[in-house]
Amino acid sequence: MIQIDLNKKLQAAEGEMLLKLKIDIEKGEFVTLYGASGVGKTSTLRMISGLLNPDAGKIIVNDEVWFDQSKKINLTPQKRKVGYVFQDYALFPQMTVLENLQFAQTKKYGAKAITSLIELMELGQLQNRKPETLSGGQKQRVALARALVQQPEILLLDEPLAALDTTIRYKLQEYLKQIHSEFKLTTILISHDVSEIVKLADRVICLEDGKIINQGTPEHVFINQKLSGKFKFTGEVLKVSNEELISIVTVRIHTEVVKVVVQPEEAQNLDVGDKVLVVSKAFNPLLYKLRAR
Repeated sequence: MIQIDLNKKLQAAEGEMLLKLKIDIEKGEFVTLYGASGVGKTSTLRMISGLLNPDAGKIIVNDEVWFDQSKKINLTPQKRKVGYVFQDYALFPQMTVLENLQFAQTKKYGAKAITSLIELMELGQLQNRKPETLSGGQKQRVALARALVQQPEILLLDEPLAALDTTIRYKLQEYLKQIHSEFKLTTILISHDVSEIVKLADRVICLEDGKIINQGTPEHVFINQKLSGKFKFTGEVLKVSNEELISIVTVRIHTEVVKVVVQPEEAQNLDVGDKVLVVSKAFNPLLYKLRAR
């Protein structure tokens, strides 16, 4: 169990903002923080990891106090069992892939375990190369492996897949699901991608102006109404075409593109870039716009 009760004054785009959070996260849960830029998502991860000090509050992990301002307890990042994957990878450029993993290695984590991680993350042919020679997806796999080599209790992910192309992103999402399960992690992910959240998260916590405005399962938070259907896919609107009596919405679902016929009044609520849910009922696809947050 992770108990988070934090206050922190932050500088937002429109001035000072008070980040005020109270969250309980179960051991083994996969949680996503969702919201517009500047609402305090990254600051929350930094406070959990010990890279940013809260102004007040507590962080208690499995009955161990990591931070308590009133009792002057503030464990260093090195003493917190956290693996942190940054959006920009943060690999050591002068080190090879293997050396990056060895540098992060804990005393309890032997060479055999590093070999297993290299195999799991498909890094065998890359282990003697330096980060500058790797693609974005390869760097992200190295960053994930380096976070795991520390044997964390909590894995913190700050939009780790945002800069990757669609094909690589979906493959790494599968890695994340596998890693979360195999290593029995408690994972906290920052993401703006609704389809990614639906695919990975047990619970999504929506932030606005430093406060929690909604939380629950991704389906509960993002979908406006109760839906039934044999097949459900999240996608992104690429184009909306209006005909005389109908409208045709072009939607990207993973790496595929489909066209869905809707009523013109439904199409009026859709814009390019909107996240939607495509539901198939007896071969008659229906389209539902997902909530912006």
